[in-house]
Amino acid sequence: MKAIIVREMGGPEKLLYEDLPNPVPGPGEVVVLLKAASLNHRDVYARSGLYPGVKFPSIPGSDGTGTVYMAGPDVKALTIGQEVIINPALNWGPNPRFYAADFNILGNPTNGTYAQLVKVPAENVFPKPSYLAWSDAAALPLGGLTAYRALFTRGELAQGETVLIPGIGGGVATLLLQMAVAAKSRVFVTSSSDDKLARAMQLGAEGGVNYRDPQWVKQLRALCSGFDLTIDSVGGPTFNNLVTLAKPGSRIVVFGATTGPVNNLVMPRLFFKQIDIRGTTMGSPSDFEAMLMFCQAHKICPVVDRHFALEDAGIAQKTMEEGTQFGKIILDIPPYS
Repeated sequence: MKAIIVREMGGPEKLLYEDLPNPVPGPGEVVVLLKAASLNHRDVYARSGLYPGVKFPSIPGSDGTGTVYMAGPDVKALTIGQEVIINPALNWGPNPRFYAADFNILGNPTNGTYAQLVKVPAENVFPKPSYLAWSDAAALPLGGLTAYRALFTRGELAQGETVLIPGIGGGVATLLLQMAVAAKSRVFVTSSSDDKLARAMQLGAEGGVNYRDPQWVKQLRALCSGFDLTIDSVGGPTFNNLVTLAKPGSRIVVFGATTGPVNNLVMPRLFFKQIDIRGTTMGSPSDFEAMLMFCQAHKICPVVDRHFALEDAGIAQKTMEEGTQFGKIILDIPPYS
């Protein structure tokens, strides 16, 4: 099979396009013939050695969709040729509140979807939503799972509540926006790009501000008096502003910290306002199934920014690192023969 392999830690130039042995399914496993994959920032962090437990060589990629190509002898629920979507959260475990010790995410250390074929547990394979094209389905799994759990399982979003999504533009953030709008919430966003703010409005955001403006907090308060739920992946020095903007009794759900640690957190703002801060990462199998049902019910189609050929995965990752995209970046998988 054709695949991208990373043999050592480094930059985008370490993504090598090679012929590799086909995976063979064992008990409880299937091999999926991929039609499309999509990028996540996790791919870059793993390539750079920034996650514990990463190993090389490895095939990156968490998101993918395709058809069942081979199945282990005990796999009965799936049929050869069936159109499927892959849940990249492996070995979640029995507790829906927190993943087990052997939890990992497809793409490193387990070989992932930057390939024509990928081997995964059969329990992580679900029927592809029929309304989605291959590339749209490939854009959904990791971002959709993260967004759904952040909004509903951890965030407990209710209809009519106000939601703040800092840093609109990436795959998870755009899915957060689409899902929150579908849930009939009032959604507000921030970005450093006026163009991204305008595109967010087209997707249903009620308002947005450019955080490069020194008065952005004041501007956001003029648009909305406060937020019931904030979903943050930014962290860093702006987190105190999110606490300032939060309503009394509200929730802040955190799934990332792209600008680093939060320093000088003003604790009285938290306890006087009775604010809950909740962490989340990926999601359970039930979260993934519920996410697919929610997207099916509301016909949510992930925003796709652009496509690259599989062999150009390094260029695609460099583009993602530049942060200019709005939505997901897709890798088109060449036909297998």
